[in-house]
This record gives sequence, C-alpha cells and structure tokens, in this order.
Amino acid sequence: MSDHYDFLIAGAGIFGLSTAIELRKRKYSVGLLNPDTIPHPLAASTDISKVVRMEYGTDDEYMDMAAYCMDSWRSWNELFGEELYHEVGFILATRSPFSDPGDSFEAASYRKLLDKGYSPVRLNGNIGAYFPAFNPQVYPDGFYNPTAGFVESGRIIKKLADYAEQLGVVIHQGQTAQVLEQAGGKCTAISTREGVRFEAGHVVVCAGVFTPWLLPELQPYIKATGHPVFHLRPGKPELFTYPRFAVFSADISNTGWYGFPVHPTEGVVKIANHGVGVTLHPENDARVVTAEDKRKLRDFLRESLPALADDPIVYTRRCLYTDTLDGHFWIDRHPGIEGLTVGTGGSGHALKMGPVLGELIADAAEGRTHRWSARYRWRHIESGIQQEEEARFKEN
Repeated sequence: MSDHYDFLIAGAGIFGLSTAIELRKRKYSVGLLNPDTIPHPLAASTDISKVVRMEYGTDDEYMDMAAYCMDSWRSWNELFGEELYHEVGFILATRSPFSDPGDSFEAASYRKLLDKGYSPVRLNGNIGAYFPAFNPQVYPDGFYNPTAGFVESGRIIKKLADYAEQLGVVIHQGQTAQVLEQAGGKCTAISTREGVRFEAGHVVVCAGVFTPWLLPELQPYIKATGHPVFHLRPGKPELFTYPRFAVFSADISNTGWYGFPVHPTEGVVKIANHGVGVTLHPENDARVVTAEDKRKLRDFLRESLPALADDPIVYTRRCLYTDTLDGHFWIDRHPGIEGLTVGTGGSGHALKMGPVLGELIADAAEGRTHRWSARYRWRHIESGIQQEEEARFKEN
C-alpha cells in the first residue's frame, strides 16, 4: 500500500521546504521526500551562513523580490524566537571609482537603492574609516547598505522542516527519489532508491543538482557547478565583528569574492567565491577545494583583507550550485507531463529568496500565474549564453 498525497515534493532544501509549507497552508495534504537527514549534509543550503541582499545591479525584478523577502526573514526570526537572520548590512567595495550607474554592478545597485527610497552609505575614498579591515588603496569606492545581512542557513532549513511538520507536512527522510512514474501522460508517483513507492495527485521536483538526472530533458539547460568555500579563524576577530565588519562583496563581478563577519556561534569568518566554478557530477565527482583554490584565496586576502591573510583555514567545502545556463530560476509545470512541476535553478542566489520561492512554485503547481513567474518558466536556452546575474563573476 503506497502513501498518497495531494502534492508530493522531492527534495527538502529551501525550494522544497518553502513549497511544502505554502501548499500545506493552502490546505493540501503534502508529502516531502529527502535522501538524507535535514539539512542534507551535501545540500547547497547546508552551511553556517548565506547572504541576504537586494543588490542586483540594473535588475529591478530580483531587487524587488529580495526586498519582498526581507520582511519574511524578520518575521521568521519572530516565529522561531531566535535571531537566525542577522541584519548586519552589506558592504559592496569596488576597485574603480564610479560616478554613473552604468559604470559597474555596484554603481547600478547604488542608484537602484536610491531610486527605491533606501539609504545606502557611499564609501568613496573612506572605506577604511568605516571598515578598517579593508585595504583602502585597493577599494577607492563602494557603499554600505544597512538593509541586508546573512541567515544561518543550515539552522533555518532545520527550523523550516520542523515548522512544516507542525503544519502537517509528512516528511520522509532517507528516501531518494529515483523514478517519476507516469500513467497516461500524467506523473502519478515517485519510486525511491530505497524501494518505497509514494503516490500523488501532483509531483513537484525540487531536487537541486539531481533535478536534471530525474528529468534528463533538462540536462542541456541545467548543470551542477562547484564553488570554493572557506572558514577562517581570525587572529584579530575585533576587526571582523559587526559593526566594524559586515557581509561584503569585493568588486564581486570582477573577482567573485564575498564573505561574512565573524559568525555568532562558530567564531569564524566565511569567505567564498561566486564565480564560474567547476562543472561536476553531483554524485560521482569529489567535491574538493584544491590547493589552487587556497592560493587564490590567500592572494585575495593579502591584497584586500591583510589582517586575515595568514590566519588558519579551519574548514573548506565545495558548494554545488544548480546552475541554469542563463542564471535564472526554473519554476514551471512540465510542458509534456501532466501533474508534474519543477522548482530548481538556484544558481547560487536562491536561499535569500526562500520566502517567495514557495509562493512561485505553489502557484505554478496549482496552474496559477504569479506576478514574478514569467521569467522562470520552462524555456529553451541556447548553449553558450552567459549567466545574466550581474553580480556573478563570469571570467575564468
């Protein structure tokens, strides 16, 4: 006898959990499958922190979506009775002065914030006065936006899973979606690697980097890319603790480097690279940070954050992005299979959008249109197209 749900979701990362919560609030019976514990030890969202920011250069839609999510992050702090979202602000440092919004990602973001009524603090020529860990000779311009910060990502995933269960979502941990069963052109069930079958009126695939392996027709458009992440133990933590430090990006569209202040419980500074990455198979390839990755980190720190340059690296991981070729989410009903919706394509910027992702995916599954759904629909993407997110470092 199989379990049967109105909606059955494969994957309990930020896509799957936010969707499960939203569908359950709409009074459906919801089942959720996850291959391991929650948070999954290899999931993109499993880490100590993720950036919550609204800076997207000239892109109004992403900025508006991120701004919409800010209130939800604050309300989740209240709901869970803990400060999991830390509103410490966001430093956007740039190696070149900017005077026109077309000059750079940072300049365009600064102008958008002003246009939308925010109050970013310009750092032209005085970043060291505000944030003394930075080398002011390298970063002559930029700004600080106090309406931003970071979320303790692994912890919020666990909290959302507990909340989903409180609402009545049935979570099946240790169940790996393997086959999407069809009958008469309709997806009717998921069979797992562990030998269990789950039936559903509608299936939602939020399986992250495994999505194109469950749905091979997506492999031309979606790939897994690995990006280095480092945790360092600062010898001078006072330089890297809020308010003397904050979430930062360092001329990110030209370098990829970004990071965080000292973590409130782990006591480390996390630094990572939002760049091209390396293409990996999600299961067969090792997710290792190389000696070359470490060399590039040390070069960046010596130039940009010299007080951190020789501090010990205490942890590394290679975070896997579920990258669409154009860098946008992939959220839509399957055009050829009834009863099947896909929610994926984080491309390294999904967790901050968690509060709206569930709405987008639930609306798609119900056959409704969301105000932000058009760009993320099922689409043909030409090979060779560049990522369109303006913060993403695109050069090797």
